Amino acid sequence: MLVGTGSDVGKSVIATALCRIFLQDGYSPAPFKAQNMALNSYATPDGLEIGRAQAVQAEAARVPCHTDMNPLLLKPNSEHTTQVVLNGKPIGNRSAYDYFRKEGREQLRQAVCEAFDRLAARYNPIVMEGAGSVSEINLRDSDLVNMPMARHANADVILVADIDRGGVFASTYGSIMLQTPEDKARIKGIIVNKFRGDLRLFESGRKMLEELCGVPVLGVVPMFKDIVIEEEDSVELEQKHRSLQQGKVNIAVVLLRHISNFTDFNVLERDERVNLFYTNNIKDFEKADIIIIPGTKATLDDLYELRRNGVAQAIIRAHRNGTLVIGICGGYQMLGQTISDPDGIEGSIPQLPGLGLLNISTVMTAEKTTKQVEFEFEGQKCKGYEIHQGESWPLPPPSPVGREPVRGKQTANTQHPSPITQYGNCIGTYIHGFLDNPSVIEYILKPFGQKSPSKENSESLEDFKDQQYDLLAEHVRKYVDIDKLYEIMTS
Repeated sequence: MLVGTGSDVGKSVIATALCRIFLQDGYSPAPFKAQNMALNSYATPDGLEIGRAQAVQAEAARVPCHTDMNPLLLKPNSEHTTQVVLNGKPIGNRSAYDYFRKEGREQLRQAVCEAFDRLAARYNPIVMEGAGSVSEINLRDSDLVNMPMARHANADVILVADIDRGGVFASTYGSIMLQTPEDKARIKGIIVNKFRGDLRLFESGRKMLEELCGVPVLGVVPMFKDIVIEEEDSVELEQKHRSLQQGKVNIAVVLLRHISNFTDFNVLERDERVNLFYTNNIKDFEKADIIIIPGTKATLDDLYELRRNGVAQAIIRAHRNGTLVIGICGGYQMLGQTISDPDGIEGSIPQLPGLGLLNISTVMTAEKTTKQVEFEFEGQKCKGYEIHQGESWPLPPPSPVGREPVRGKQTANTQHPSPITQYGNCIGTYIHGFLDNPSVIEYILKPFGQKSPSKENSESLEDFKDQQYDLLAEHVRKYVDIDKLYEIMTS
């Protein structure tokens, strides 16, 4: 089990590496995280929902993702409330105070332990991951994901520390010393992560850390930039704000407060023809070639903010001037005429007008849609997945604006829209992974005269990601004593 001195120390990436390393060494690994808090989620093959990080780790292990890998998922609705997803299905919204109360915790504890037991019966080893800091002693009685889960699984624990943020000695020592004697004895190793510079300069520090903590340092892993692994959190998106570039297609992704599934844009971001950036600056939308409104966990709240800060009006003006506007999931809902929430599924806003770029009307519903989908675009078979609350219904179309509609014909409101709804220079879809498909990317870039990459240099997304997992495994093998790790696991 990998636990951390804090959040964002790199537990998920190390866990991904170990899943691939164990697979390469002839084992049948699978990932497990009892409780995950993330807006970046994924639909399993059987139409249920888990955290994206565990889906990525399952890919590294080359096994189908399953809710047993992440039985409890928390998706924040606001600063104070979160949607609780148990075994892939929402069971309601709770405040942080209510969620962490002792009442009802044992039922959740039983559910996550049963999920682990089912997983452990099918795979070996299980690569477990904790959450946040392992030393939040005020939450010890209600903790479901860190040391109590390690005790249930009888797991050896490796502590991951982030040296890049500073204070690695204090955070590592404190994380270990704040454990109970029983839990402290479980911590068998330390991995120092995100090192920058010459490793020889930390050799004395490594020895000091071992002497201080009484635990061996299994490795010091340098920061990497040339390996592409999907991120779990959106904390760094604001830093992905590049200036507009001549000679490239400038794609502005609206930086929503509750942005979800931002991995929808990873393929575009890597395309050498594209300059993709995240922004809520009105002037950026005036100059962008393509504007994308991403998914969100709080569609009405984010739409209200876009109207308040002028971004909604800027998108409408850009659309009128011929800019292609794409909406995905919650962004698709925003492109319609109205969004209503009569039962307060999302919160206290009962209804808002949309941007009016597509003739759909959305009603929020308690039942959540989660499924993997296949669709056809420009004659090519494509795939993606849906995770959303709310149903969108077509309205009678207006006069065409900009490019003529080529798909997603909208007729009477007695049927659902097709998977992709396009009218004029506006495309909307509920499908996450829509922009992972080559035929979609070529279609949206074609008007800008951008030629496709040569077939010799092109590769499928699946092949690219598989190669990145191998590169990550090679990187971690180089700096972590895997033989010592096996010795710990088998002793």
